[in-house]
Amino acid sequence: MIDQQTLEYPHHVNFINNTWLPSSGHAVETLNPADKDDVVGIVPDSTSDDVEAAISAAEAALPGWAATPAPVRGDILRRWSDLIAENAEDLARLMTREMGKPLAESRGEVGRARMEIDYAAGEGTRIHGTTIPSRAPGQLVYTQREPIGVVAAITPWNFPAVAPVRKIAPALIFGNTVVLKPALETPLTALALAALLRDAGLPEGVLNVVTGRGSRIGTQLAEDRRIAGVSFTGSTEVGRTVNEAVARRMGAVQLELGGKNAAYVHSAEDLRSVAAEITSAAVQATGQRCTSISRVVVHEEIADDLVALLAETWSGLQVGPGDVEGTVVGPLVNEAQLRKVSGYVRQGLEEGAVRATPDRQVPEGLYFAPTVLDHVTRNMAVAREEIFGPVLTITRVKNVDEAIDIVNDTDYGLAAAVFSENLEVAMRFGREARAGMVHVNHGTVSQPHVPFGGVKESGLGAFSIGLTNADFFTQTKVVYLKPNSGSQPGQPVPGRPGFAAKRGIDPA
Repeated sequence: MIDQQTLEYPHHVNFINNTWLPSSGHAVETLNPADKDDVVGIVPDSTSDDVEAAISAAEAALPGWAATPAPVRGDILRRWSDLIAENAEDLARLMTREMGKPLAESRGEVGRARMEIDYAAGEGTRIHGTTIPSRAPGQLVYTQREPIGVVAAITPWNFPAVAPVRKIAPALIFGNTVVLKPALETPLTALALAALLRDAGLPEGVLNVVTGRGSRIGTQLAEDRRIAGVSFTGSTEVGRTVNEAVARRMGAVQLELGGKNAAYVHSAEDLRSVAAEITSAAVQATGQRCTSISRVVVHEEIADDLVALLAETWSGLQVGPGDVEGTVVGPLVNEAQLRKVSGYVRQGLEEGAVRATPDRQVPEGLYFAPTVLDHVTRNMAVAREEIFGPVLTITRVKNVDEAIDIVNDTDYGLAAAVFSENLEVAMRFGREARAGMVHVNHGTVSQPHVPFGGVKESGLGAFSIGLTNADFFTQTKVVYLKPNSGSQPGQPVPGRPGFAAKRGIDPA
């Protein structure tokens, strides 16, 4: 299917109705962030006509796909997972070329994507309804879950495989059809995944992929009334715009947005292991993860020791191209992201933060030296705004009350972590931290079957992954079933004269 240099599909096409459909939009080159001369692929900056074709294809395919038994839909997803496994190395290398993350992380992402597909496939045998006792004799009342319809999936660049899979797999297992708009920085992995899903036996029109700018494609998808729901992962700013557009037409949204995740270090027998956990959670994907730990809140009695360990660890992290063995921190995704991260660090130093890591040399290009900033106060921009890079801030506190107050003093509420030998403190943090996910004595790593999401400005709608996906991708229908006994509406229930009227039951 894939080799390390090119994909088998032609350039400048979208994936619509299981075919490569040329676009009338301008051609856009996608570049390797580790090598600006490496053109990974050429894709369309699609037009409204392309989006219309994708929506129409998904709408036409919806009745047949929704009528396909859910376990059969699960069989197709399992074949998809198998095909991804067969092409795992090529997909991983493609992701590293597109996004820049270390190859080891890309390989792990392929495995994680498969786990999420496998879980979703199993949901095909778990789409349960409920029976409810009826007040009317001889009547059965039950609920059933039905697909919401055509779903628009809008995904970011930091997880080229997992982000699309996390939306496609649950949408399909519950009987919906999908129009996917991947990030313009990393569209090729999404197109490759679509081709593999077609090869797994997915019918025409069930999944359609259009590439291009979110300002054009995303807006059209959010505003189109044929789109029953929009599942979006990206910045809070863009997510707010998506929500407003979908809300105006009473559509459904599932939003995974930004984060400013804090780790509170209360106490630890082994601070070195704490530093390792924090580092891993902070620098994966070069810090370009919504769940990255970007703030550390630590008791002043152990702060010096922890900062020294973090500075030692971060100073030794290998920075370079993702396909070079030993690389831990790859390039940032583009020039704009490099300017953003550099600007935040510069502003933090101007506001009084102290650099704990040396200002070392890194390779030329989109690389940024992993940086730990100490003595950061809660009002500094580096402590409040999402940086999305390999930058960690340290804020020192005197007690638990101050620590929890600072952890919660943010517009975001995605993930939080606490490191403590004191069970009472850990449990209190779990209760009082205003985050969708709380981790105790480990970093902010999620699991492929556990609900994932945030509160405040980090998310809206049903959590993704696991059992909560059904709350977004299905709608509940209540069925009142009464066998035809020959009686007419409004007549008493046979054998019980006046039963319905006496009890206020609507016989209709």
